[in-house]
Amino acid sequence: MATELDKIFLTLAIVEFIIGMLGDVFIGLVNCSEGIKNQKVFSVDFILTCLAISTIGHLLVILFDSHVAGLAPHLYATDRVVRPVTVLWHMTNHLTTWLATCLSIFYFFKIAHFPHSLFLWLRWRMNRVIAILLTLSLFLLIFDCLVLEMFIDISLNIIDKSNLTLYLDESKTPYDKLSLLKTLLSLNSFIPFSLCLTSLLFLFLSLVRHTRNLKLSSLGSRDSSTEAHRRAMKMVMSLLFLFIVHFFSLQVANWTFCILGNNKYTQFVMLALHAFPSCHSFILILGNSKLRQTAVRLLWHLRNYTKRPNPLPL
Repeated sequence: MATELDKIFLTLAIVEFIIGMLGDVFIGLVNCSEGIKNQKVFSVDFILTCLAISTIGHLLVILFDSHVAGLAPHLYATDRVVRPVTVLWHMTNHLTTWLATCLSIFYFFKIAHFPHSLFLWLRWRMNRVIAILLTLSLFLLIFDCLVLEMFIDISLNIIDKSNLTLYLDESKTPYDKLSLLKTLLSLNSFIPFSLCLTSLLFLFLSLVRHTRNLKLSSLGSRDSSTEAHRRAMKMVMSLLFLFIVHFFSLQVANWTFCILGNNKYTQFVMLALHAFPSCHSFILILGNSKLRQTAVRLLWHLRNYTKRPNPLPL
């Protein structure tokens, strides 16, 4: 029987799901229609479309996971449910975070200006750099899944014991292994977070350098390049803020689940964790001129349609 707290948790989870799906389906439809119309797919559109697809899959897994956690938490003690849900959650989360990181790096190479030869060499090969990062993310995903399989096995063995505290007192080995695997999973999440933070810092340095050059040349501090820097920084900073909430919520959720199990505290930490896939699509829409203009036109048409008077009955 679901309690009031379970109902609140499920309601909030459904709200996050609807918000995320609206934004990601919109991004996917706009980019797919533009690609079919122009018979050409740009790098940024490809990354955005892949990010929208992976986020849609992640949101579906989150919705199922939230219903299991709220309505049938005892199923987390069974291998039949916990293994596929956990693996699918980590796979879709891994792809979403890495694609968002690649998007931040793409905007960094596209907008930033540095005279250094290494930067110019990397910028000229920007598409190849993004492809190498995505390939690296796939290798890390395989490593992540292997670590996750060992983590699930040890966790289920611990759950099978009738007294967890007594079991941990008798043998520290499973707990030590669990801590080590948790650390490995955390380090895997730290790599895209570090890359996203580095992109933001270099974008900020490029903006400072560009603004100083404009002041020295008496051209003022506002031009198209400066505005592009600021728009990119706002978007990357917003993504980074959600990334920070996501990263630390993931660590808290992992440790609370390990120590306390699937209780109410873990469920509400997961709500903060799911803010990243639910909200980042709207940041992407606001940061992309094509998506923003399409969204404005769509809202204008919807507004005019709702204001249209109903025909009088005959």
